[in-house]
Amino acid sequence: MKLLSLTLFLTILFFNSCQKETTETPESSADERPNIVLIMVDDMGFSDLGIFGSRIQTPNIDQLANEGVLFSQFYNTSRCCPSRAALMTGLYQHQAGIGDMTGDHGYPSYQGRLNKSCVTIAEVLKDAGYSTLMSGKWHLGSGKDYWPRQRGFEQFYGVPEGGGVYFYPFNRKRSVVLNDSVLALDETYYSTTAFNENAVKFIDEAAKKDNPFFLYLAHIAPHFPIQAPKEVYQKYLGKFMDGFDALKKEKLDQLKKLGFFGPQMQLSEVDDVVLNWDQLTQEEKEFYDHKMAIYAAQLEMVDHGVGEIIKTLKANGALENTAIFFLSDNGGTHEELGFDPLNIEDKDKLGSNETYRSYGRAWANVSNTPFRMYKHWVHEGGISSPLIFHYPNMKKADKLNHEVAHIMDIMPTCVELAETTYPDEYHGNKILPMEGKSLLPLIKNGKREDHEALFWEHEGNKAVRVGDWKLVASFPEEVWRLYNVKEDRIEMKDLSSENPEKGKELTEKYEAWANRVGVVDRKLLVKK
Repeated sequence: MKLLSLTLFLTILFFNSCQKETTETPESSADERPNIVLIMVDDMGFSDLGIFGSRIQTPNIDQLANEGVLFSQFYNTSRCCPSRAALMTGLYQHQAGIGDMTGDHGYPSYQGRLNKSCVTIAEVLKDAGYSTLMSGKWHLGSGKDYWPRQRGFEQFYGVPEGGGVYFYPFNRKRSVVLNDSVLALDETYYSTTAFNENAVKFIDEAAKKDNPFFLYLAHIAPHFPIQAPKEVYQKYLGKFMDGFDALKKEKLDQLKKLGFFGPQMQLSEVDDVVLNWDQLTQEEKEFYDHKMAIYAAQLEMVDHGVGEIIKTLKANGALENTAIFFLSDNGGTHEELGFDPLNIEDKDKLGSNETYRSYGRAWANVSNTPFRMYKHWVHEGGISSPLIFHYPNMKKADKLNHEVAHIMDIMPTCVELAETTYPDEYHGNKILPMEGKSLLPLIKNGKREDHEALFWEHEGNKAVRVGDWKLVASFPEEVWRLYNVKEDRIEMKDLSSENPEKGKELTEKYEAWANRVGVVDRKLLVKK
C-alpha cells in the first residue's frame, strides 16, 4: 500500500511538472517585438493640435505627445500621395514611381502607382512575422492590382483611391472596400468613424495573437470637403471669432512655451490673397467661424479614434509594447473650393454632403503657424509636420527633438523596431536601397548621423536643405532663394545675393539628386 501511494504521488508530481512546462513554453517563446501603429492625417497644418495652442480639442493625441517624443523639424513631401509613397517605402517618391500624383505621365518616376523597385513597410514586416493591417485612404495606385493587399497588407478596410469623402453618398466617385471587395454603404456612413472602428477591430483581433502587428491608419480628415456631424461641430461655433491674427499669436506663444521656437521667432508675413479679418463683415466672419468649426470637428473625430485605439491597446495589455507614430502628410491647404472665398450662399448647408467646400487660404495660414505657404509648395508651411512618437517601453533621451528628419525615415525606423532587414531583392525584383535613416538613435540618444542633404520636388516646386541652409524655388517662377532656416525658419530673408557660392553649391546638389531619382522638368510633364 505504501509503495502504491508513493507511485501515485510520483505520477501526479510528474504530471504537474509536465503541465507547468506546457503552460510556460508559449510565454517563453512569445514574440516580444513591439507592435507598430502608424497614424497619418491628411492636410492638417503644423500647429492644429490642441497641445500647440490650437482651440481644436485633441486630448488623446496631446496625451501621446506629452508622454512621448515631439519632433520640431520633421518634414513631409508637401502633397498626399507623394508623402504616402515616401512614408511606405523609405525612398523619395520619384524612386517609388509617384513623382506627381496618381496619373501616369509616361515616365518610370511618374507612373502614378508604387513600382516594383520598392517595398512597403507592410511587405517587409509581413515577411518578418508581423500581422499587417490597414484602415483608411491608400492613394498609391487606384487599380485593383495595386491595392494594399497586393502590397503586403493582410487586411485592408478603406478607400483605395484619393480622399475627399466623408458622408455617403459621396461628392466624388470613390469605392470603400474590405480587403478586395467593394462594400455597399448607406446614408449613416461617415468615413472617419468607419476608419477608426475598423482600426480598433483589427487591433483587438491582432493583439490576441502571439505575433506582433503593424497597423497603418490613414485618415482622409481633415482634408476638404469640410463635412462633419452637426452635433460634433456645434460646440465650436463662435470659438474662432477672435480672427486669424489673434489665433496665430495664441499658437505661436504656446509653441514658444513648449520650446519649439526661441523667443525671437516671429510670424511669417501673409501673401496678398489672405483675407484681412478686420475688413470682413459680421456675416462673413460668422461664415468663416462656421467653416473652421467644421474643420475642427473633423480633427476632433480623428482624435476620438486615437482615444479608442489607446483604450483597446490597454484592454489587451499591449499599450506599453506598442510604438505609435502620428503625423500629417502635408501642411494646411490653400485651395479655395468654389473659388470665391466670400461666397456664402450655401452657408446653411455647410458641414453636410450637399456642399463641397474647403476651409480656405486664410485658415490654412493659421493652421501652418508660424510658417509661410501651404500644401503643394515646398516652403516650410507646405512640408512641416508635427511628428509624435509614443512607445512606453523605450527609454527616450528628450521629450522634444530639434534634429532634422524626413517622412522617408519612418520605414527604416519600423525595420529597426521589428528587428528585421530591408531586402536587396523582393519577389525577383531588385530593390532600391533605402534613402531614409532610422529615427531610433534620435529618440534614444537625441542625436544621429544626419542626412547629408534633403531634397524636395513637387510639380515644379523644389528645394534642398543642407545643415541650416535651405534653397527653395516655386513653379513657374523657378527663382532660387536662399534661407538660413536656423535663424529664419519663416523664410523671409533671401540671402542668395550675399552667399552666391552657397547658392551654387546647393543648386548643384539639387540637380545631381534630381537626375539620380528621375525628376522630370515640370514644363515637359505639362506638355505630355
